[in-house]
Amino acid sequence: MEKDYRVLVFGKPGCDKCKVLNQRLDQLLAQPEGLPFEKVYHDLTTRDGLVAFSNAECVNPQQVPALMVTRRNPSTGRFQPVMTRTPGHADPVCRRSRLYQYVGLQTDYTGEGRGVLTPKMISKVLQEALES
Repeated sequence: MEKDYRVLVFGKPGCDKCKVLNQRLDQLLAQPEGLPFEKVYHDLTTRDGLVAFSNAECVNPQQVPALMVTRRNPSTGRFQPVMTRTPGHADPVCRRSRLYQYVGLQTDYTGEGRGVLTPKMISKVLQEALES
């Protein structure tokens, strides 16, 4: 059965950070609580991956890997990005990795973010999607 939420992951082959993000997300989604999310990976070296990335409209291409949460619209059955409840709001967990408009993360390569998307950040984003 298809889940109500999709986590779109944007990455590329040979990217260690992309591999780590996928592993962390897979571990969270495999928890026995039965989270209503499914992961869809988009390889940015393919045409389909680039189209999905472009349609996301909010991820900086220099901050990959990234993820964005979508939710099924019950009327149409199509998946749409989950809007963040507080655009621009300071987030002590996700900090500068948090997407501005939609619920999601992109990799912050500054000294503050150190290029790491932690399990705590990913969990927080999934929880925000459920509460939106």
